[in-house]
Formats: sequence, C-alpha cells, structure tokens
Amino acid sequence: MLSYTLRILARMALTFFVIVTLVFFATRLSGNAIDFLAGEGMTQQDREILIHYYELDRSLWDQYLAFLRAFLDGNFGLSFIVRRPVIEIVAERLWPSAQLLLSAIGLTLLVSLPLGVIAAIWRRHWLGSAAMVVAFLGYAVPNFILAVLMVLVFAYWLNWLPVVGNGTALHFIMPTLAMSGVLIAALTRFTRNAMLDVLGQDFMRTARAKGLPEPVVILRHGLRNASITLLSVIGLQVAGLAASGSVVVESIFAWPGIGELLVSSAIRRDYPVLQFGVVTVAVAVILVNAAIDLAYAWADPRLRHQLKG
Repeated sequence: MLSYTLRILARMALTFFVIVTLVFFATRLSGNAIDFLAGEGMTQQDREILIHYYELDRSLWDQYLAFLRAFLDGNFGLSFIVRRPVIEIVAERLWPSAQLLLSAIGLTLLVSLPLGVIAAIWRRHWLGSAAMVVAFLGYAVPNFILAVLMVLVFAYWLNWLPVVGNGTALHFIMPTLAMSGVLIAALTRFTRNAMLDVLGQDFMRTARAKGLPEPVVILRHGLRNASITLLSVIGLQVAGLAASGSVVVESIFAWPGIGELLVSSAIRRDYPVLQFGVVTVAVAVILVNAAIDLAYAWADPRLRHQLKG
C-alpha cells in the first residue's frame, strides 16, 4: 500500500509540473496584455514603463523560471487589472466555488443513487422506466441550456428565485440544479448498471437465503458492493465539475467563484490571475483523482490484497 501511495504522489507531482508549464505558455499565446491595458491613447514611453513594471521585457525563459519560483516563495505577483496580490484574489473565490460544488455533489448523490437502485430493481416496472427517463433528460439538456431556461422561468417570468450572487440559500437553487443535472443522469445510469451486475451474484442469493430483509440485502450487500465501481465514476464526474463544470454556470449566475474569475481574467488577459486560477483548479482535480484512487484501493478487497502481496 505504501508503494502504491508513493506512485500516486509521483504521478501527482509530474501531472502538476506539466499543467503548470502548459498554463504558462498557453496564456502567452493569447496576446500581449499590455495592448489590452494600454489603450490607443498611451504613448510609447508609458507603454515601455508598463512593460518594465510587469517584467514583460524579460525573456520568456526568465519569466517561466520566475513563475516556477513563485510556487516556492508564494509570491504570484499582482493582478494587471485590480493591482492586488493574485493569491488574495483567488483565495476569496475558493469558498464560494467549494460551496456550489459541494451542494451539487450532495444533490447528485441524494437523487441519483436512489434512482439508480429503483431503475435496477424495478427495471420492468414503470418506476424503473421513469427513473431512466430522468437520466436521459439530464443527458439531453446541457447545463448552460438548463441554466438559461431556469433563469427565464423562475427568475424572469415567475420572479421566484434570485439570479445574481450567493447571498442567500435561494441563490443556490438554480446553480446547483444546473451543475448537477448531467451528473445526476450519468450517476443514475452507472448505478443502475452496477446494481444489475451485483443483483445476480451468489452472495445476494445467500443473503436472501439467510432470511435478511430485502432492504438490508439491497443496501448493505448490493449497493455496498456496487459502490466499488461507482467510486471511479463519482471521482471522474467530480473532477469534471471542479475543472470546467462550474465555469459556465458561475458565469451565467454571476457566482463569485473561481469559474467566473477565470472567464473574466481570460477576457481581460490578466495573466497572473488566470495562471494561478487555472493552477488552483488543476490542483483540486489532481487531489480529487488521488483521493479516489486511494479510496478505490481501500474499498476493493481484491486490489487491497494484491497491494499487500
């Protein structure tokens, strides 16, 4: 198990280095930030002063090394636009994004696991068909379409829910539904398939032969064994939400999170904020994937026995 954990840590370090390198050079391909900041009325002398102030007159290699050193000394520079430390700007957006992500994950687990179990157990009943209809509808409607529809219906026509910000619990309803729609559909289908594989196993028949109640057989023996497969699916879906799922939703609802910050900094070519914001999201994805790998090794007795051997 120790060697398995060390391999995961080494893979995390390599992935992080590759992402940091790609982020640095990709932001430079979007154009010169000074052209965006300066405007048409700035003289050449003032332009050169700005370039020197932001150290953009240094070679690309020197800027890259300085970017790497920032991860050691914690100095990620100042925002080109608001002239504040980058780490402060990103830190202010972490908790709102985490709140939205956690609410979407919680709603997904609360809805998709029961729907998947129902679709598997009553697969020839109208309840199972209804659960799968919900799943296919979630696949058919992208999150940005669902978000716009909810804004039109519940905010514009009915005036029931607020749209902008995260000030109250009502602000969470539409963004959470928009983020979790596709995830609910995916996890419902995977739960159904995993449960169908488990329901025909010998240990399920043995549990029923012992006289255990059917809910205990389904939940303790069925869903518990199916969860080994679901761990990987949940990890991929959560990583996808953390990486890109919140960007569109946060932009539509003006949610003060990392996603909205990335969009605004990319439009304004605010290199320091964009770079550190993307790296922060990448770190979150790497940590989620590593946690899922470790949880899978712990939950699967076959893999755990193999690692011990």
